[in-house]
Amino acid sequence: MKGIEDLIVAAANLVWGMPLLILLLGGGAFFMIYSRFLPFRYFKHAINILRGKYDDPNDPGQINHFQALSGALAATIGMGNISGVALAIAAGGPGAIFWMWVSAFFGISTKFFTCTLAVMYRGKDSTGELQGGPMYVITEGLGKKWKPLAIFFSIAGFFGATPVFQTNQIVAALKDIFYGWNGDTMEKSLSLDAGIGVVIAILVALVTFGGIKRIGTVAARLVPSMVVLYVASVLLIIALNIDLVLPSFVMIFKDAFSAQAALGGALGALIIEGAKRAAFSNEAGIGTAPMMHGAAKTKEPVREGLVAMLGPAIDTIVICTMTGLCILITGAWQYEESNGILLTSRAFAESLSTAGPYILVLSVLVFAFTTIFGLSYYGRKCLSFLIGVEYGKYFDYWYIGLILVGAVASLDIVVNLVFIAYGLMAIPTMISAVLLAPKVLAASRQYFNQVKD
Repeated sequence: MKGIEDLIVAAANLVWGMPLLILLLGGGAFFMIYSRFLPFRYFKHAINILRGKYDDPNDPGQINHFQALSGALAATIGMGNISGVALAIAAGGPGAIFWMWVSAFFGISTKFFTCTLAVMYRGKDSTGELQGGPMYVITEGLGKKWKPLAIFFSIAGFFGATPVFQTNQIVAALKDIFYGWNGDTMEKSLSLDAGIGVVIAILVALVTFGGIKRIGTVAARLVPSMVVLYVASVLLIIALNIDLVLPSFVMIFKDAFSAQAALGGALGALIIEGAKRAAFSNEAGIGTAPMMHGAAKTKEPVREGLVAMLGPAIDTIVICTMTGLCILITGAWQYEESNGILLTSRAFAESLSTAGPYILVLSVLVFAFTTIFGLSYYGRKCLSFLIGVEYGKYFDYWYIGLILVGAVASLDIVVNLVFIAYGLMAIPTMISAVLLAPKVLAASRQYFNQVKD
């Protein structure tokens, strides 16, 4: 088992090398400069779209703008923001947070371009239903000769859209509550883990078998209230330790360029660590969010791109920062926890006493479940593109089975398998977006000439 784990870690490090970093961060910088910071000038308009000001039930698509963003956030706000940040700090030190910010800043433009394209180049599946996502952007926007790239994305997406990490962390959070948050002394019981996995599988099946509309509805109901609860809890922790906030920011900026806290002072490795965790948090450039936003009811591709760009701002720049501060100011980051959720749980316990872990586990349960719901839609869509919708439905059974795997698997194996798939998905997503960027810019100019607010 140790040999397999080492092989998976080596593969993840190979995929997430400098070429992919240049493609993701360099691509985001290109979109930002090429558009002359265009998305940043229309945040107010994006919020008005999100509020439903421009909704038309007769527009093509399956879900409204708010449901599309909620569904996309359901697959991003969650474990990437709670335990993912903890893992980033544990692996790369406080400086990793800075490079998450940088990646998310560029990710705003990336999300705008990729999700605008997802609506602009929607295609039809084997049943004639309108669909969006990088695979359709490639085939409809670049032409049939590029289909191998679309197939590559769909295969990577099939393996990348898995619930293993979320399930793993749900199990850890529940055992944290019942056995205490010291991971070194927690009893390891495969039967208990498997039992929790079975319960998770049943709950997930009740939602995911209902398709995108049920996923969008559930996400729209659960995500906002859980964001409020989690944010309020973290703000309380910050308020109780307000004198440590400024020193924590200083630590983040200082360590971002010295990398003294971890990784042997290797700045390049620290940047990659931050970019990996940001991609895991907001998925900008990975290609999953365009699949959700491509289902939005709208005739205006630019409109959906504006809604999508709010994602990185919400889940990485705001929520990940708050989680990071919570871990730093409580000193929890200095403990050698082997599991991301346990590190965050320690931070909550340090400031909020016995109530802290319970608040966290409630947030974790809702965030993780909504993430699992969103990812199931992505995986099914990838398989449907490869073999047809009539067979794509069988993905749900594969997905439910993976929940059981995630419940008993090692955290290192789970995390690195996801990183490998995400890294591979980013290649076709970013290549197609860069090649079709002029189309987005032309549509944007036309759209914004008509905008009045």
